[in-house]
Amino acid sequence: MSGAVHSVNVSPEGGVPKIPVSSANIMKGGLEGDFNRFRAERRDDDASRAVSLFSLERIRGLKTEGHPIEVGSTGENITIEGIEWDAMTVGTRLRIGESLLELSEPCAPCSKIGDSFIDRRFSRVDQEVASGWSRWLARVIEEGEVETGDPVNIVL
Repeated sequence: MSGAVHSVNVSPEGGVPKIPVSSANIMKGGLEGDFNRFRAERRDDDASRAVSLFSLERIRGLKTEGHPIEVGSTGENITIEGIEWDAMTVGTRLRIGESLLELSEPCAPCSKIGDSFIDRRFSRVDQEVASGWSRWLARVIEEGEVETGDPVNIVL
């Protein structure tokens, strides 16, 4: 199964929305140029939340429901198109550009992304409420550059 990088998104100041850039280096601790308070405060070597991923098709589906969501507005670092989002599970590995990522957990939504949803109902992308609609967090197995248009492949 293969897809493509629709958008690479960073926020040098932290928070949302994340702003599209043409490319970024994916490092063990996350995307270069992207500040994330949670990652900055981590004191151990567990970088299981280094990169956040979301599906362009899910964003479009949410927009169809009337939600004011946009690419990057829910804090995803990489917006992917063409990958079957329902197939994503913990441990799935994705080759994205030069990097290799491993999905570590669905990303629990928080109030900071509330403006992307009707009546701030950010639980719409909670894996426990709506399976297959969550963003995903990933650890970096291999560092590398990622840019808009790069292929995304599920690897075994």
